[in-house]
Amino acid sequence: MSILHAPVASEVAPDVESAVPSTAAPHPTGRGRRVLGWILVIALLLGVGVLSMRFLVTDPDLTGTLNPESPGPSGAKALVALVRDQGVDVEVTRSRLGAAEVLDSESTLVLTDPFTLSDEAAETLIDSADRVVLLTSSARMLRLLGLGEDAPAESGDVSENGTVDAQCSVPEFARVGRIDAERMFTPAASVDGCFRGPSGASAVLRADDDGRTVTLVEGAHLLSNEALAENGNAALGLALLAQQDRLVWYVPTFADGDVSASDGASIGDLTPNWISPAILLLLIAAIAAIVWRGRRFGPLVTESLPVTVRAAETMQGRARLTAKAADAPHAAAVIRTGTRTRLAARLALGPRASVPEIADAASDRLRIPRASLYDLLGGPPPQSDNELIELARRLAELETAVDDAVRTERNLP
Repeated sequence: MSILHAPVASEVAPDVESAVPSTAAPHPTGRGRRVLGWILVIALLLGVGVLSMRFLVTDPDLTGTLNPESPGPSGAKALVALVRDQGVDVEVTRSRLGAAEVLDSESTLVLTDPFTLSDEAAETLIDSADRVVLLTSSARMLRLLGLGEDAPAESGDVSENGTVDAQCSVPEFARVGRIDAERMFTPAASVDGCFRGPSGASAVLRADDDGRTVTLVEGAHLLSNEALAENGNAALGLALLAQQDRLVWYVPTFADGDVSASDGASIGDLTPNWISPAILLLLIAAIAAIVWRGRRFGPLVTESLPVTVRAAETMQGRARLTAKAADAPHAAAVIRTGTRTRLAARLALGPRASVPEIADAASDRLRIPRASLYDLLGGPPPQSDNELIELARRLAELETAVDDAVRTERNLP
């Protein structure tokens, strides 16, 4: 019996096994797993990109010296908080037109150097306020408003710890005490000088003209978050900014320039029609010559040198020496030289182009005043690390703006 049934069982078993449906889930193949992984990576990158764009759009710009929204050492958020504690309504704006609209007789206009505005636009903005506070030692603003001129600190103008007393009749400064004198000025004939030294140089200038009060002080370090708690610096900030019910703080930006682009002829309109085909033909000929002559030399032969020195090591060594020496003027000269060289190349100027030539070319591209670029590219050297950082930031912004302008002109049809 067992001998007869064994072959039958062996023949039927495979059919029965194949007829029974399997309950196990099919496993994805290797290709399917790779496709699924790439889909997840792409979805993750898209999500990160969307979040980054949202942050870029919504977050305020916290760069720049005395930025009223910056909590950094060179910002002015602490001063704004003190002013608000006095019941003053503080409004920060990056539009000169918006600032002019909200100013009234009970408002104080505060601004640093409006380097992106022309003289006419800066005067129009200042004339729209009855009380103006300038937190800058810009020679341009001193000349524009007739407040005086910059005076180098002389021996005996300040005490041993770098502070001066008010020594003027302005009632707001009576209880300020001593302040750090970062920059001294020589006031004009009709301008009051406060916090004076023995030579007559003053740290604060005050001018009253037809009911309009203009006060100027170099506040880059004096009123920053880092130095606000020293001596009477905080008291000076309140004396300047907390005298009226409303404070309008204007932050200048390149996007708020007052000169709009004209509809004049472009470089393409001024060149003959045969220039583009000729350039294309020369390019093709150059490529053909490279291929023709390059094949005659054979493959390159590598040869190991006895010593390999990276270019970055030399740069880092020089940077450490400059930082150790705390030589801000020398570092600023090096940064300005590099910026001028790169701008000259991007603006199609020669390698020996002067500062006025580079400033004029950049001004034509960006439609901003030339005077501000003269000071930025060849002005007086900074005297502290904070001023050096601010100068480097503004030079980087200028290079970025010129790159965008040149790239836009090249992409125009």
